[in-house]
Amino acid sequence: MKSIIKILSEIKSAKVISDEVDYKDYVSLDLSVTNLNLSNQKLETAEDYEHYIQEYLDNHQAKIAFGGYQERRNLYQRSTVFKNQDSDERNIHIGLDLWINESAPIYAALDGTIHSFQNNESLGDYGPTLILKHQIENFTFHTLYGHLGLSSLEGKKIGAFVKKGEQIANLGLPPINGDYAPHLHFQIIIDMENKMGDYPGVCSSKKLAFYLANCPDPNLLLKIKL
Repeated sequence: MKSIIKILSEIKSAKVISDEVDYKDYVSLDLSVTNLNLSNQKLETAEDYEHYIQEYLDNHQAKIAFGGYQERRNLYQRSTVFKNQDSDERNIHIGLDLWINESAPIYAALDGTIHSFQNNESLGDYGPTLILKHQIENFTFHTLYGHLGLSSLEGKKIGAFVKKGEQIANLGLPPINGDYAPHLHFQIIIDMENKMGDYPGVCSSKKLAFYLANCPDPNLLLKIKL
């Protein structure tokens, strides 16, 4: 029997944002704690990140920046969503981010149905979020689209069918999108653990092994190559 990793790897590539932008116009972006260049930047607000990312895109003559899977990041420290007295700090990103400083169209990565949706309104959270359910070769898994615009949740119905490449949402802007520079958080989730409209996109080091197994690399689907 094939593994879910094998199945995802064999699926034809899918774009989930701004279909007209070719992958040759993408550039990888490192927002991890190991990027020493970040320590020289004033990055405290969504606007600070917008300026930083736009300058990065301009310098690389690119239109979309991507990356973040398994990155340990400092940018979550301003939000209580990721740390409280009873739990370990969550700072390891387990989705893939696609950064573009405009309200871009968002597309379904695969045929599927709407699993759930909601507005996760806390500072630093997803903001409007949509989750799709997919089944391929007897495997069931999900894709999560976070940091959307509020209009993306209008008219949605759980169980409704969506087709691969169908526009399902628009990218959100701060502060509606959790108060981040505009970007899509895209994540693959095998077991939703009975959650609806939300699923962790950042984890602690103690739980990393579980989440890496439950949330495979989203680029298995997107297949972004530079």
